[in-house]
Amino acid sequence: MAGAVATATVLPLAGPAAPAPVPARGPAPAAPAASLQPYASYWFPDSFPEGRQPDPGAVWRSLKTWRPQDDPDLPYNTATVPLAERFTPVPATPTARRDQARVTALVSFAGTAANPSQGVPSADYYALTHWAFLEELVFWGGSSGEGVILAPNAPVVDAAHRNGVRVLGTVFLPPAAFGGDLKWTRELVQRDSLGRFPLAGKLVQVARTYGFDGWFLNAETDGGDAQLARDVADFLQALRAAAPELRITWYDALNADGRVGWQGALNDRNAMFLQRGAGKVSDTMFVDFRWSAARLASSAAHARRLGRSPYELWAGVDVEANGWGTGVDWEAIVPGGRDHVVSYGFYRPEWTRRAGEAPGRFHDRDDRFWCGQNTDPSAPAGPGAWQPPARHVADRSTVTAVPFACSFSTGHGTDWYENGVRTGEGGWSHLALQDRLPGRRWSVRTRGARPQVALDFDAAWRGGSSLLVEGDLSDGPVTLELFRTRLPLREGTVLELVHRTEAGSAPVTVTAAVAHHEPKAAGTPPDMRFLPVKAVRTVAGWTTSAVRIGGGAARTACVLGVRLEAPEGGGGARWRLGALAVHDGAPGKATPAPPRGLTVAARRDTGRDTAELRLTWRAAARRTGPVPRHYEVHQLLPDGARRFLGGTCGTALYIPAVRRTAGERATRLEVRAVGELYTSSAPVPAVVSW
Repeated sequence: MAGAVATATVLPLAGPAAPAPVPARGPAPAAPAASLQPYASYWFPDSFPEGRQPDPGAVWRSLKTWRPQDDPDLPYNTATVPLAERFTPVPATPTARRDQARVTALVSFAGTAANPSQGVPSADYYALTHWAFLEELVFWGGSSGEGVILAPNAPVVDAAHRNGVRVLGTVFLPPAAFGGDLKWTRELVQRDSLGRFPLAGKLVQVARTYGFDGWFLNAETDGGDAQLARDVADFLQALRAAAPELRITWYDALNADGRVGWQGALNDRNAMFLQRGAGKVSDTMFVDFRWSAARLASSAAHARRLGRSPYELWAGVDVEANGWGTGVDWEAIVPGGRDHVVSYGFYRPEWTRRAGEAPGRFHDRDDRFWCGQNTDPSAPAGPGAWQPPARHVADRSTVTAVPFACSFSTGHGTDWYENGVRTGEGGWSHLALQDRLPGRRWSVRTRGARPQVALDFDAAWRGGSSLLVEGDLSDGPVTLELFRTRLPLREGTVLELVHRTEAGSAPVTVTAAVAHHEPKAAGTPPDMRFLPVKAVRTVAGWTTSAVRIGGGAARTACVLGVRLEAPEGGGGARWRLGALAVHDGAPGKATPAPPRGLTVAARRDTGRDTAELRLTWRAAARRTGPVPRHYEVHQLLPDGARRFLGGTCGTALYIPAVRRTAGERATRLEVRAVGELYTSSAPVPAVVSW
């Protein structure tokens, strides 16, 4: 049995001394494209494909010879948001289980060789927002004509980390039918003269340098032998020993005899890649799509015999072609009325995105995929026979500290807004600029007709979207439960709402809704306390209302929301929530110090009046104020207005197009640090001469 296999000796990685650079073999790398656009990084282990040229747009690179100091795109690919801790509130439905099945997702955000480092100037992007149900995300990609090792780009990692989700890079050793070559497997696990694994050391270095959380390894190139299989397992153990903080997920393909044979199960043929005696090899295993109910049951039992949790097994669910129309034996994974059998993983859930479609339609479809067609977390069902994750998996939250703010920005949009005013025209996407959004889409309590609730892109207070509530509210008040939190409250803690009632709507009365205790049982509503808010100011048609929520014996806010009312017979209501914030009464304290030294690191003129730029700057010195949430870059126009050019959580930004205004001889750029409450530092300037 696999459980009786002796623990292999864990061989060390390459030592701290850097080996001499090894000249790249194979065809010379293609000349860099004229554009300054940076892309996510990808490599071959060592050598390149023989007898062919790189796929269009690809530049072949060797991981063995990679050094951070030689990587010009590194500043644009480095994630900076730390992995947030999260908690599991009482589930919205009794069918959702804590501490049982979890969900992973293998997502291809773009092609391997053309995956922009910092979003695209378009809203047409897979802007995933349902982090509350994910345990980890695999940045999926790799191909034999581009590169088989892929590092995640920074916006995906930053957005995931803000929500407590780990992100893994991919090592994809493809089948021979897809151009795979067994030499890449052998190169990956090659030892040096001291028995160490140089490329394991490189994988650790890449993950730590770029700021992501581990690796998904998929060895599907056939033709090996038992010794190669042992080498792979030794390699994984050495990787784990060198970087225990990194996660390793193994894909069910390679077997103990060194041949590829997808088991659709955890069994004696592949257990050595998960566990060897008392030694953990991988954190989790992605079980191939060939699973059955019997195979998953036996896999769960096998995991327990190895001393491992069955929920460390991901049963693969391939939704790439049919999404929620995919036939899935849910009873085999997450049966009703008894403990879940294993966890599960989605392959390509970006099926919900349709190229060229408006972002609101994408989010409607994505909500149905993750939360069900009812848009009601207490009854997450369908469409059809589909069972959305919200039905089985308890949502999690990272909202545990004050200050906290959300402007309901999804990380993409058709325009960019600041304080209700459009300052950036045209589509954009950058997931690092995404807010922590409500995990439950949408928790609504009412005795009357249920209104429609959606993320809407026609107007925003800040970012690219806002929350729109539409419906007849005259039958009684509607309570919208937005955030599950564990916010510590003080006497002066304030809840602010930025909202507006749309033209033609019935009048709407807004009240803050706060719960100080979680409900005692899953599926039951919290005991909400309703607090009248007072209008503080109105800007660009948006009203900011505030109320103190920290008085009395209350010490924790567990639920934050709003109650809406309209007069009887008042007709339909259209009410928009642009932002929600909690602070201790002095929002200015959340403003970070300005950055330093904005520099045009590279420039390419793309026309008489346009240029693309690479910008860099330095963070403020430590202990000079709060850590910035992100940075924003603007162009200062001749009339004093500002044009939004982009934002990032790091200290380098690619600008695809700066437009000269009215024949000006020089264009002024400014970078600001933005805090948790979206207050901005003083600007730091740079000038682009024409």
